[in-house]
Amino acid sequence: MNDFSRRGLLKATAVAGAGAVAGAGAVVVSGDAAVEAPGASAVTETSVSGEHGAKCPPAQLTGRIVRPNDPAYTDARLGWDRLFSHYPLVIVFAQNTQDVVNALTWARQNDVALRIRSGRHSLEGWSNVDSGLVIDISALKSVHVDTRSRIAKVGAGLNQLEAVTTLAKQNLAVTTGTEGSVGLSGATLGGGFGFLTRWLGMACDSLIGAEVVVADGDECAKVIEVDLRNHSDLLWALRGAGNGNFGIVTSLTYKVTPLKSVTYVQATWDGIADLRRIFDAYQRTAPYIDDRLGTQLEVHRNRTLLFAVLAEGTPAEAQKLLAPILSIGSPKVSTQLGNWGDVYAGFQTPIGEEPANWKFSSQFSKKPFPTKAIDVISSFMADAPTDESNFFAQAFGGAVRRSPRGGTAFPHRDALFYSEPGVGWGKRSDRPGVCDPLTPQAQAWIAEFSQALRSYVDGAYVNVPNIGMQDWETAYWGSNFSRLRRIKAGYDPRNVFQYDQSIPPASR
Repeated sequence: MNDFSRRGLLKATAVAGAGAVAGAGAVVVSGDAAVEAPGASAVTETSVSGEHGAKCPPAQLTGRIVRPNDPAYTDARLGWDRLFSHYPLVIVFAQNTQDVVNALTWARQNDVALRIRSGRHSLEGWSNVDSGLVIDISALKSVHVDTRSRIAKVGAGLNQLEAVTTLAKQNLAVTTGTEGSVGLSGATLGGGFGFLTRWLGMACDSLIGAEVVVADGDECAKVIEVDLRNHSDLLWALRGAGNGNFGIVTSLTYKVTPLKSVTYVQATWDGIADLRRIFDAYQRTAPYIDDRLGTQLEVHRNRTLLFAVLAEGTPAEAQKLLAPILSIGSPKVSTQLGNWGDVYAGFQTPIGEEPANWKFSSQFSKKPFPTKAIDVISSFMADAPTDESNFFAQAFGGAVRRSPRGGTAFPHRDALFYSEPGVGWGKRSDRPGVCDPLTPQAQAWIAEFSQALRSYVDGAYVNVPNIGMQDWETAYWGSNFSRLRRIKAGYDPRNVFQYDQSIPPASR
């Protein structure tokens, strides 16, 4: 789910020797060769399948099975955002695609609610369910890279840090969000954006194929391969509709891009007194400058920060491009030139150092914020309940405005920037589910903040949902919602894959 630094200050560190940290079982293959790694896709001929309502043989759960009486149950059931605490009947940590097929069939045969999980970052807790089955695909971490064709096929269990650092070993890249612990598949399937977005487009724009486990008949499951020639309508939907709507993605195939080095810039202003000038300069500069430059402006109650990544550029180039912003006030500025994987690993913050509870509001803007809107940001941030609470903006433009061959379901390509108020509070502990006394204040603050900006923004991001949002269908998907419902009816007419704010099938 979250695919960028909405949760707090990006960690600025020296990254010499950071290296790649791909997960267990990951294999990078150069040239034309391809080697199957542990946790990779399973062959489809053993899938449990039925046609025209035919019954399937009774399914058995396979993989690593965790139930409530297991000592590992508490760790297995908890997500990243401790604001939500669910108690599933069973959690299946799939080790291959066949485990996913078996789990889906078992859930259908036993009439058990199910959810799909990878990085555990579902921001409303929708990747978990009480008294149901959670299919966790985080162990599917295979990586196959053909450096000649520049195509990478990866297991859907990779997180963004594993994907970035593994590809960077080959001087290759694909768009991801900035937070490494977020699942790559969830981020991509909702659109996916970060520092490389203006250069490479959305993460979903580079998605050229997927292996998907879908419901089949009354109680069965099967594996399908999706690309521009096969199930192209589903590929269109997977490019931006969000995770868990049509089936269970077990692998993703990307067109990757050569990237030898980046320049990373961080600028810090004390306090927020200069925010009017900084934000106005940012919104009138960042969406229009060199497409290689990706930027994020972040506001806390005690400081203002600018982060930037220039692909294949020098520190001097980056500072020149950012001069209209950096010339305001007296920011402390640092630059770093290095491999993208090392830089990316260097600005990660360990989950254990983050607050336990989070709430966000997502929004896109097609027009620059007027002074009144910027003053709203200043007023709310000055009264933020915690230091970790923040407002950030990420510039769009550049390659975002160009759709790939086959198109995508992501509808917000004409935005100038994405922005997001977020509040984080509470400490991670061994007592999950205990109500934090700051929760009412934090939730009231974020609700009032987002409401105060409503007249200045347009649409919302499906990867950053809000359970209380009105007209969420058009906010997330705009005019694409009707087409998505028709595709849903074709691949999941019985609405097996459902949760709050999931896409319902069209009526036939």
